[in-house]
Amino acid sequence: MSLPLPLFIGLRYLRPRRRQRFISFISAVSTLGIALGLVAVIAVMSVMNGFHTEIRDRLLGMVAHVSVTQPGGRLTGWEGVAGRVAAHPQVVAAAPFIEGQAMLTHRGRVSGVGLRGVLPAREREAAGTPARMVAGALEELAAGGYRIVLGEELAQHLGARVGDRVTLVVPRATSTPAGVLPRLKSFEVSGLFRFDMHRYDRHLALLHLDDAARALGLGGGVSGVKLRTLDLFRAPLTAADLREELGAGYRVFDWSELNRGFFRAIQMEKTMLFLLLMLIVLVAAFNIVSALLMTVQEKRGDIAVLRTLGMTRRGVLQVFLLQGLAIGVSGAVLGVAGGVALSLNLGPVVSAIEAAFDFKVFAPEVYYLSEIPSRLLWSDVALAGGVSLVLALGAALYPARRALRVPPAEVLRYE
Repeated sequence: MSLPLPLFIGLRYLRPRRRQRFISFISAVSTLGIALGLVAVIAVMSVMNGFHTEIRDRLLGMVAHVSVTQPGGRLTGWEGVAGRVAAHPQVVAAAPFIEGQAMLTHRGRVSGVGLRGVLPAREREAAGTPARMVAGALEELAAGGYRIVLGEELAQHLGARVGDRVTLVVPRATSTPAGVLPRLKSFEVSGLFRFDMHRYDRHLALLHLDDAARALGLGGGVSGVKLRTLDLFRAPLTAADLREELGAGYRVFDWSELNRGFFRAIQMEKTMLFLLLMLIVLVAAFNIVSALLMTVQEKRGDIAVLRTLGMTRRGVLQVFLLQGLAIGVSGAVLGVAGGVALSLNLGPVVSAIEAAFDFKVFAPEVYYLSEIPSRLLWSDVALAGGVSLVLALGAALYPARRALRVPPAEVLRYE
């Protein structure tokens, strides 16, 4: 026997005996419960991580890693500012932008939109907009050309296609002999983009920077300069460096500040799902308590003999703690293996289920996803496995303490 005595005895008690089949059955159910709980936890956490990554990547296609502006939302001399911030080792590209609100009309249909003025050459380096074009090209926006690029959903709502002309209505009054009138300008639709986010596809229009400045009456100023950094997760540190470099006359903020509430909500949802799914493992741990209590009752004679032969109270405690831990380890190994395998092959599994039952788990027209995103993080796997082992060990503690209270003399008197 190469194993330590408490571990050897604990593992031997797990083997099915003719009189202990029910106890072995409960132990097997406990192991299976822990395994299924971990499979659910790991798979759901992977899906949440995939959604988080997918949404973040799409969001950062339109939101700058770091933005620089001045109090009041206006920035003058943007070329000089862009040159100064470009010296930072984390800054890859800088592009000016103008933001404003307006309305678009076409064939009697009206929609409020957010206008964004861009320089196409710089926009390609600083943002992911060119890669999201589904019709036309961003480079077709030219100063004085009065062309506009619409989100695909916005174009569908207006009934506009590439080549059609839409009317831009800016909420900035113009005085004429006939009275005060809103500013109107006709633009040609030169392209469509799709980010698969309703916020942008339905409510955003892109213009050339100069055309946007004229339409909004900004003169030579811009709203700010957006920056692309080498590492978006270091964007807060980069923003802090630039804030110190530029001084108090500028406002510098990063993408996490602009969307802090949104990403905090996603993280909270992930945490709550983790806690709720770990209840499955907790229920399985209660089964460990039942199995070990029945084992203690069944092995009262064995415990008395072991104590008489010199086994210490600590040794008896270790027998049942290790037995509970063995159940937990077995369930954890099976659960981690199953959860990792499911997370890495979630797409084919879901496709097979959809084909077998003829229904869509995630409708592409609703979620804009052709398949469920999955991103396995080993930190989540380690956390789920560790918590399950702690629960299994905690469940074994009470039965093990009950075993310590077995009186050897009284038990052996009737054996």
